[in-house]
Amino acid sequence: MKKSGHMPIQWKITLLSFGIVAFSILIGGIILLGNAVSLKEEEFGKRSMITAHTIAELPEVQIYVQEPEGWHSLQPVIENLRVIHAADYIVVMNQEKIRYSHPVYEKLGTVSHGRDESAAFAEHEYLSKATGELGTSVRAFVPILNKENKQVGVVLVGNILPTFTEILGQSKEDIYVLLFLTLLFGACGSWILARHIKKETFELEPHQISRMLVERTAAFNAMHEGVIAIDNRERITIFNKKAMQLFGISGDVIGKQIKEVIHDTRLPEVLKRSDPIYNQEISVQHRNIVSNRVPIKLENRTIGAVAIFQDRTDATKLAEELTGVKTFVEALRVQNHEHMNKLHTISGLIQLGKLDEALAYVFQVTEEQEELTRFLSKHIHHDSLAGLLISKVSRGKELGIELLIDKHTSLDRFPDDLDHHDFVLILGNLIENSFAALKEENQEKKQVYLYINQDEYSCEIVVEDNGSGIPGPIKEHIFDYGYTTKGADGSGIGLYLIAQIVEKGRGEIQVTSGPDEGTAFYLKFPMKKRKEDPIWKRKK
Repeated sequence: MKKSGHMPIQWKITLLSFGIVAFSILIGGIILLGNAVSLKEEEFGKRSMITAHTIAELPEVQIYVQEPEGWHSLQPVIENLRVIHAADYIVVMNQEKIRYSHPVYEKLGTVSHGRDESAAFAEHEYLSKATGELGTSVRAFVPILNKENKQVGVVLVGNILPTFTEILGQSKEDIYVLLFLTLLFGACGSWILARHIKKETFELEPHQISRMLVERTAAFNAMHEGVIAIDNRERITIFNKKAMQLFGISGDVIGKQIKEVIHDTRLPEVLKRSDPIYNQEISVQHRNIVSNRVPIKLENRTIGAVAIFQDRTDATKLAEELTGVKTFVEALRVQNHEHMNKLHTISGLIQLGKLDEALAYVFQVTEEQEELTRFLSKHIHHDSLAGLLISKVSRGKELGIELLIDKHTSLDRFPDDLDHHDFVLILGNLIENSFAALKEENQEKKQVYLYINQDEYSCEIVVEDNGSGIPGPIKEHIFDYGYTTKGADGSGIGLYLIAQIVEKGRGEIQVTSGPDEGTAFYLKFPMKKRKEDPIWKRKK
């Protein structure tokens, strides 16, 4: 036997609903029974009054009630009329209140002492209720008037009201049938309702639902990821502590409209499109956040949406640091290889006895390197970018590709929405892609052109090569995540990351490419941040 506190919800609902039905039937029955008694009283009153009027107008009654001992002649007449009119009793009295008819024969000729009959002897007709040995009765009083219209007596007609039990007894079969059908349908309806509610709650009991809610809340708050969920009316149903920390929100927000809490949220978009959006990068309070937004569906119907946010700021910085180390190592390898080639060249010239040529070659190489270093130090005011370009120039020489940096190139600061990590990623990927495109070419002169221009309002980057260009079908997918034409050597995320940075910096990107015309990437960013920069900035 289960404890009452853990009675199955189906039985609780069934008993409660059935109890409400039974109680309603009881209250309704009492009201109907009361109405039935009132109707009976009204009916008996009318019937008694009609009978009293009929008797009062009979000539025999008017004559006998005036005669001494006229009750001997009047009693049989009144008794017959009582039976005909189905009255319980009829009493005829003269003006001295002497009874001329009465259901009890011994009371004939005696004086009546009723409390409610005085008005009748003053030519008033009325109804009254009186309680006697036989029960409560409705009595009609009507004065008897002779031919001269003078009152000579009073007729009293009484009908005993049935009790509640008698009224129920008269309709007990109908009542039993109605009661049985009502309780039957009430029980069936209660059971069906209970089963439906049980199904809607996934067969869970209230204490199980309560425990799950507590466990769910604790689990969401313990998660390292931010979680926000809304229903189909865009009201917040979940907003865990990590999400509040990420968005800088405090207080209870459950039940509020999501746009009241996060004004530029894109979570309601999932409700409209009913499709998930995975791995979308956003910027929240200068932190790199990856968002997954998924619709919540029940029986193929979208009933809400949930967003999960992962803070990847630290991981991104670590990846950038690792990438920087990798780039530095690659630059050292290229420079080492380049210096070895130069040393071999100098050694060969010396062995051939061409000392002047060897010395001139040393001066030429030194001057070229110093000129490139001076130019980049003067025009690129960030060491990581300058170092990247120096290594790319050396890398190009190793591959037989000339990296030309426009003499008007200059960069003294980054746009407000970007930093040096973004520029390292953009320039590194675009230049490497150009190298990869030219590596397989058979042309004699392979060149990659770089131009960076910056003024008060915008920053422009141009990277162009003289390769064979990008075929049209491939050009449509170059910014897709994971798309690559390099086979196993490519990751397919370089241009995808560049596209994300362009959107992050509210910039634009253009690609021009054609057969024997090479490929050119043009990027442009605004220098200043918007006046009201939202906390949620979308990055595809």
